Amino acid sequence: MGHDTNSRPLRAFRPPQGLTGRLRVAGDKSISHRALMFGALAVGRTEITGLLEGEDVLRTAAAMRALGATVERLGEGHWIVAGRGVGGLTEPADVLDMGNSGTAARLICGLLAGHPIFAVLTGDASLRSRPMRRVTEPLAASGARFSGRAGGRLPLAVEGAAEPMPLDYTLPIASAQVKSAVLLAGLCARGVTRVVEPQASRDHTENMLRHFGATVRVTPQGEGRVIELDGQPELVAAPVVVPGDPSSAAFPLVAALIVPGSAVTVEGVGLNPLRTGLFATLRNMGADLSVANERTEGGEPVGDLTARFGPLRAADVPPERVPSMVDEYPVLAVAAACAAGTSRFRGLAELRVKESDRVAATAALLQASGVRVEIEGDDLLVHGAGAPPPGGGTVVTRMDHRIAMSALVLGLAAERPVAVDDGSFIDTSFPGFAELINRAAGADVLRRLNAAPTP
Repeated sequence: MGHDTNSRPLRAFRPPQGLTGRLRVAGDKSISHRALMFGALAVGRTEITGLLEGEDVLRTAAAMRALGATVERLGEGHWIVAGRGVGGLTEPADVLDMGNSGTAARLICGLLAGHPIFAVLTGDASLRSRPMRRVTEPLAASGARFSGRAGGRLPLAVEGAAEPMPLDYTLPIASAQVKSAVLLAGLCARGVTRVVEPQASRDHTENMLRHFGATVRVTPQGEGRVIELDGQPELVAAPVVVPGDPSSAAFPLVAALIVPGSAVTVEGVGLNPLRTGLFATLRNMGADLSVANERTEGGEPVGDLTARFGPLRAADVPPERVPSMVDEYPVLAVAAACAAGTSRFRGLAELRVKESDRVAATAALLQASGVRVEIEGDDLLVHGAGAPPPGGGTVVTRMDHRIAMSALVLGLAAERPVAVDDGSFIDTSFPGFAELINRAAGADVLRRLNAAPTP
C-alpha cells in the first residue's frame, strides 16, 4: 500500500506493567464545535474554557472568523468569540475548508441555510467522499439551495435563504448532526422549527441553545423525542466550560479494562446521559468502572471515571443504544475481542453512513489481529476468547481517527504488536493521544515506525 509523505505509521506494544494514573482528555469535540458556532450567533463576547484545540475544531473557529465573528485565542483552551447576532453572519471571501470534520461541515450547512449569503464548503479527501445529502435535503425545504458533486458530496455551494421557512422534519434515523443542522437553520426562520427523532440522540445543541437564551421545548415520543425551537431569538453571550470528551475518554478507559495491572482515572469527563451508552455497556460486560465527584458545568453533567483491569463477558447490545454511543463501537469491539463469549452489536445502520462504513472497518480491524468477526445485516458479532487476542496485524485506517486509536488500544492488550498504516490524523480529534497513553504506561508503548509496515 502506498503512503503519502505525511503519513505516520504507528505500532502499539504491550506495556511492561499496567496503565496507571490520573489523566485528563481533551475537551468534548461536539460541545467545542457548538460553543464556537453559538458564540458567533450570540450578541456580546462569549468566553470558552477547555476548548478542544484539535484540527477539526480549529476549522470551525476559522470558518466562524470567515463568516464575520471575532474569534481570539487567549491561552490553552481559552477563547473569546464576539458574535454577530442571529442572522448577522456575513459572506465569506473564500472557500470554507472543513478539513476532516463532518460535524463542522454538516452543522455549518444549517448555519448558512438561514443567512442570505453564498458560500462554498470543501474538505480533505476523506470528507469530500462523505455524503451530505441527508443534511442538504431537509435544509433545502427552508429555501436554501445546495449544489454539490454526485451524492451531494463536497465541494458544496450553498445559497442561503433570504426569508428562511421554519422546518418540520422527521429524521429517518437518529442523527445529532442532521437534527442540529435543522435547528441551526431554524434560528433564522420566523415561527417554530420542529424536529422529530425516532430515538433520542445527543442533545448538546438543545442544551446550548437554552444556555444562550433560546426557547426550546423537548417532548418524549415513544423511544424518541419532538424538539421545538422558537425562531429568531436573541442569543446572548454566555460562558461555556467544555467538559472532557467521553468519546476520547473511551480509549484510555477501555485500555485500562483490558491491560492487566491497570487502574486509570480520567478526570472531568462529560456524563450527558445521551453520550454514556458505552459506559453502561461496559458495566453490562462486568467492567470495573466507577464515577466520583459528579457535578454540573455549563449545563452538562461531569464526573471523574475510574477503570480497573478485570475479566469481561460478552454483551448483546440493543439497537436503541446506538445514538448514545455511535462513535464508540470500534473501541467497544476491541473490549469485546478480549471478553469471554460472543458479543452482538445490533442495528448499526447509522455507522454505515459515518466517515466510512465503520462496521466494515471495525470488522477488518479485528480480523487483522486474529479475532473472529461476522457481519449479519446491520449487526456486528465479535467472538471473544476471554484472553488477549493474537494481534500482529496492520490496520488500514483510511483516515478514520477512531479506527486508528481503537487498533492501537487493541495492540496494548494483544500477544503481538499491532500497527496502523497512518496515525497522523488522530490529532484532529485527540491531540496528544500517543503521549497520554505512553505516560500512563510509563513506557513508549505507542511508537512511530520509521518505515511503513507492509499489510
